[in-house]
Amino acid sequence: MNFNVNEIFFSIQGESVHAGLPCVFVRLTGCNLRCHYCDTEYAFHAGSSMSLRQIIERVGQFGCNLVEITGGEPLVQTGTPALVQKLLGAGYQVLIETNGTLNIDRVDRRCSRIMDIKCPSSGEHHRNEPANLNRLTAKDQVKLVIGDRDDFLFAEQMVSRLPPSLPVTRILFSAVSGRLSPDKLARWMLEARINARLQIQLHKVIWPDRDRGV
Repeated sequence: MNFNVNEIFFSIQGESVHAGLPCVFVRLTGCNLRCHYCDTEYAFHAGSSMSLRQIIERVGQFGCNLVEITGGEPLVQTGTPALVQKLLGAGYQVLIETNGTLNIDRVDRRCSRIMDIKCPSSGEHHRNEPANLNRLTAKDQVKLVIGDRDDFLFAEQMVSRLPPSLPVTRILFSAVSGRLSPDKLARWMLEARINARLQIQLHKVIWPDRDRGV
């Protein structure tokens, strides 16, 4: 079983409830969306073929227990669920970041599935898979990227549809970089009494001039 891998690197987790922790990232090539604000377009096509064994060996070289599989959209590669299971079986704590358009239950529920809910300014919100809301567990995370007021109102409605088993600490609001200031998003959240976590893309604060390997 081979994968098209864009990059594997060791960095600080910049988002999610694990922000600030050292993490190994496995970025797979390919995505089924073209969000207007995408910051990883380089992962759409560029990559090299690696076997499951080669990926596991490469991850093991960093000596870190936290591993995130990301993209692109990792679930466009059919072998991704097997990669997740292999990492879990090896004792790693595994995260997967997915855009929410594909069935997240293809992924072992022992993995924390960080699922986007696309808002209107992405240009792809019509691709959200509504059935995924009922597949979320208390171990998962939901990310909503906000670019404007319409996005915020959309996100507010979506939060009301999330299962009560998902802790509010695992509902993540982010501002689109360069389009909406975090302080404005924070003000909207406070005014609306939104029970969610405001997150800043920590890796962009630490390494503002780097796009890859962070």
